[in-house]
Amino acid sequence: MTRYPEAKKIKEILDEAKHIVVVQADNPDVDSLASSLAIEAILENQDKQVTLYCGVDLPGYLHYLPGWGRVVKDLPKKFDASIIVDTSSDSLLEQLDKFGAKSWLAAKPVIVVDHHATDTTIGFATVLCHYPAVATAEIIYELASQLNWQLNQETNELLAMGILSDSLGLMSQSTNARSIHIIAELVETGVDLAELESLRRETLRRDAELIHYKGRLLQRVEFYSDNRVAIVSIPWEEIEQYSPLYNPSMLVIDDMRLAKGTDVAIAFKIYKEGKVTAKIRCNYGYGIADKLSEHFGGGGHPLASGFKITDGRSYEEIKSETIKTAAQLLDKLEQERADEIL
Repeated sequence: MTRYPEAKKIKEILDEAKHIVVVQADNPDVDSLASSLAIEAILENQDKQVTLYCGVDLPGYLHYLPGWGRVVKDLPKKFDASIIVDTSSDSLLEQLDKFGAKSWLAAKPVIVVDHHATDTTIGFATVLCHYPAVATAEIIYELASQLNWQLNQETNELLAMGILSDSLGLMSQSTNARSIHIIAELVETGVDLAELESLRRETLRRDAELIHYKGRLLQRVEFYSDNRVAIVSIPWEEIEQYSPLYNPSMLVIDDMRLAKGTDVAIAFKIYKEGKVTAKIRCNYGYGIADKLSEHFGGGGHPLASGFKITDGRSYEEIKSETIKTAAQLLDKLEQERADEIL
């Protein structure tokens, strides 16, 4: 079991709090939602009032997680403490800024629980439990073990969902022996991996409209730097039309990585107010996603990351810089490997 020195302070804050807000970033995924729901169950077992917050609507593919409908977009005005899960990036709490609510968080004790390797930019955190791990759910499991928090069956299943999702079924580069041991321990409690996988796969079923749209997206994929970098752009009109059904980026980004010679796939979203976001996925052995995102102020994992640009630069300028930086990072990686051989 991993032991975190922050656990004592986390316990002190939560013991004193009656109403706790659990905050997800503006890019929710399975790990962030599963971690939030697990914390909710743990704290409610301690007779705490819990509010689950996310500044954006949860995408449809997350609706298979039991309890997703309890997540709200309005931060309560009265609470005693907050827990920010699965991010340590202040830029991913943009919706809080829009409504001036970030100061509400900062005025109370703030616990950050995150597993990404990138440096934190949440300067108002009271306690930062920020360690490299395969998923935030893994850190929560370790905290629960250290603090003797009770986990019921549904909570165990949620933690397993978070770990399996972010580890790509325990096949990601960041998966380690402890990640696998935790899943084994969860299975020993009665978690049925086949059942969880069946639930997840049900969310992959798509409307016929999405199948046709996916085909059009794939036709627009562009290849650069000797096919090493694959890019697709998604304009606002398509974001608005298809996002309620499924995240357009996720429809094609894994297919893009299957192209021969391609190491990095990047899906850009172009919003009407000038914001541009990028989702990055790398093939095994070419893990530059975190460094590429950090170049633009984002963060994530070596194989999966993202960034957001809101400084008014044109999409073409951002795209050009992304291609150039990705190629440079790939060249550097190959040079480092060559040097190791010598």
